[in-house]
Amino acid sequence: MIILFVIPFLGLIKNYVKYKKINLYLFLRTPILYYIIQLFIQSNNIYKILLYERWSMFIYKILKSLYNNDYQVRKVKYIKKYKLRYEENIDNVNNKNTKIKFK
Repeated sequence: MIILFVIPFLGLIKNYVKYKKINLYLFLRTPILYYIIQLFIQSNNIYKILLYERWSMFIYKILKSLYNNDYQVRKVKYIKKYKLRYEENIDNVNNKNTKIKFK
């Protein structure tokens, strides 16, 4: 059962090292999600629960990123960081249909 607290504890340490703050919500989110998954799938297989938790968090983060349109919001940062070049073709005057091609 102690294995279920290894990932949240390591995440807490990583967030403290990276951001210099402790977020109790992020620390408690994983064990709560473990409990919900355990109730939902009716299994005590710890590795199955860990796997389903990671899958659910990947899906959650992907959907959140799509909803927030993260790539377009951070596009300038990516252009500077990775030295990307874009060619923009404007289809209409209002810039509603902008096509961006990667060179």
